[in-house]
Amino acid sequence: MPDERIPMTKEGYEKKKADLDRMMNVEMIEVAKRIATARDMGDLSENAEYHAAREDQGMLQARIDSLKDSLSRAMIIDKSTLPTDIIVFGSLVKVKDLDARDTEVFHLVGPGEEDYNNNKILTSSPIGQGLLGKKIGEVVNIQVPMGTLRYEVLEIKFAD
Repeated sequence: MPDERIPMTKEGYEKKKADLDRMMNVEMIEVAKRIATARDMGDLSENAEYHAAREDQGMLQARIDSLKDSLSRAMIIDKSTLPTDIIVFGSLVKVKDLDARDTEVFHLVGPGEEDYNNNKILTSSPIGQGLLGKKIGEVVNIQVPMGTLRYEVLEIKFAD
């Protein structure tokens, strides 16, 4: 949905804003310099440096446009106003894997804050979607590409 709001913490928003600033004011200038240098090398039709730099410029512009779009649709979430008894954006959720018999903690975050190595998962991911709205004690079946995950919700809290 192109007009859908994107939940973000203030920290996540600021990180994306800093990324956008770096892309526009550092990376784009570097690519423009590469294009100018390559253009000075002569015949553009057979100039691989020029074509590579132009391609890099196009990809960077697409990333800038995408970032501008998500920032324009950002909805800054104040964690203090969120319910604490159900899983919502920003929740730290401790679950028991009913098949593997171990526990995991997931932190449900917005775009730009995901870090799968540290279990910071997007609310829009299959696991994030499966957990949203659940309460302590509920058993959740989540369909993922490798099968079905079965979790029991043990704890819901918020990061400091």
